[in-house]
Amino acid sequence: MPSRCARRKSTDKEREDEVAGDAAMELLLTHGYFLFEDPKELQIMKPYPPLGLLYICSHLRSKGHSVEVFDSTFQTRSALSNRLREGTPAALGIYANLMTRPNVVKILREAKQAGWKTIVGGPEPGAYVEEYLDAGADVVVLGEGEITLEELLNAWKKSDADLGQIAGIAFRDARGLTCRTAPRAQIADLDAQPWPAREDIDMDRYVDTWRTHHGKGSVSIITARGCPYRCEWCSHQVFGQTHRRRKPQHVADELAWLLERYKPDALWIADDVFTINHDWLAKWAAELKQRKIHIPFECISRSDRLNEPVIRTLAELGCQRLWVGSESGSQRILDSMQRGVKVQAVRQAVALCRQYGIETGMFLMWGYEGEELEDIEATIDHVRSSNPDIFLTTVSYPIKGTPYYNKVASRVVQIKPWGQTSDREFEVSGRRPRDFYRVADELLRFEVELARLRLRGSDSNVEPRMTELDALIEDRRRTLYAYTPVEERTA
Repeated sequence: MPSRCARRKSTDKEREDEVAGDAAMELLLTHGYFLFEDPKELQIMKPYPPLGLLYICSHLRSKGHSVEVFDSTFQTRSALSNRLREGTPAALGIYANLMTRPNVVKILREAKQAGWKTIVGGPEPGAYVEEYLDAGADVVVLGEGEITLEELLNAWKKSDADLGQIAGIAFRDARGLTCRTAPRAQIADLDAQPWPAREDIDMDRYVDTWRTHHGKGSVSIITARGCPYRCEWCSHQVFGQTHRRRKPQHVADELAWLLERYKPDALWIADDVFTINHDWLAKWAAELKQRKIHIPFECISRSDRLNEPVIRTLAELGCQRLWVGSESGSQRILDSMQRGVKVQAVRQAVALCRQYGIETGMFLMWGYEGEELEDIEATIDHVRSSNPDIFLTTVSYPIKGTPYYNKVASRVVQIKPWGQTSDREFEVSGRRPRDFYRVADELLRFEVELARLRLRGSDSNVEPRMTELDALIEDRRRTLYAYTPVEERTA
């Protein structure tokens, strides 16, 4: 089936002509993420394309607007700088998140110097409207961008544009006062939206990068937008607390096209929580079975939306790895987070996945407000007992605009100037130092490694390592408990 995305790839000559001065172009979209400047990703090498930007591109094209995409993932800063300086200035739309903020601030500055109108959107700018306007944004998009940008581009074609009539934006008026317009309604019918404009970027390079580094090429797809749950640390700036799903057959159409066009070996389903709607999942499974589509995939879910029939269906569909949000092994901390799940349910989900041959990944968070040593021990016991195939840890960080941020706002310390840092680098006064959580992390990993070795039974080859791990665990636990309690350090 042919793609519904907007157009074929440009030839190199056509791109040169565009740079030389395509005055008809109304909007250039970019995202400010440069893979080759990311040391962690250079080790992982699992990039995926910016589907949000590509959805905006295809929507605007379908409405008759001239839009281009500068996908910065495999590009350099200098290449983007040259594009801004050498191209005919139009409007520049930048997707921004908490990781790309420093890059986005620099791009805004360069774009303004080169005469471009500037727009920022994405999950972060709505929480930092004043800061992004100060940094050079003419407009901050609040919420979903497709219809908002459509109306904005139409308004800018008029000499007497009234931005105040466009829902879902913030800007400064002629007096320099910040104006926020009415909220933008969410797109109700996602099936009416064209597919992402993947053909406008080098998708083959994404697939080849995966294949080169992992022996298999992977592509991504979105079946729904939004998450209705209320975890206190999670941002809902773009999609709100909604859950809107595409029809199963329409998702199957797009997947069939992706398999035919890019020949991937694996799939990433980029939904916030893939298995929310069990009826939808069953219909999608039937649709893929009818079309004889079967591809290994990864997805994210929650333990309260997983049961044996769902996990069996995922296994039949080809689910290779299921990521489960766990966050903590302490029920007290999970309840404080408003997580809405039970520790035992997470363990049951991991066990069921193992039974059906699905690998599990687990997300964990240290240092959430109120966490004590007994909560850390509960998390260690939880991971050791459930034994997921992979677990990833982070020290909790308060994202502005979330209930968690509001809880600790009076104690948030910004270490560097706003434009040079991110919310991930916040310090929370009164919380234990990062070195404490490094020790907790090492203790967790040593405990899990030892538990796995013990599961192998008596094996003389591993006995020296087990003895070493016993000593390491004792040392890390002693170090952990030697730290000054929080209440003593804040007295």
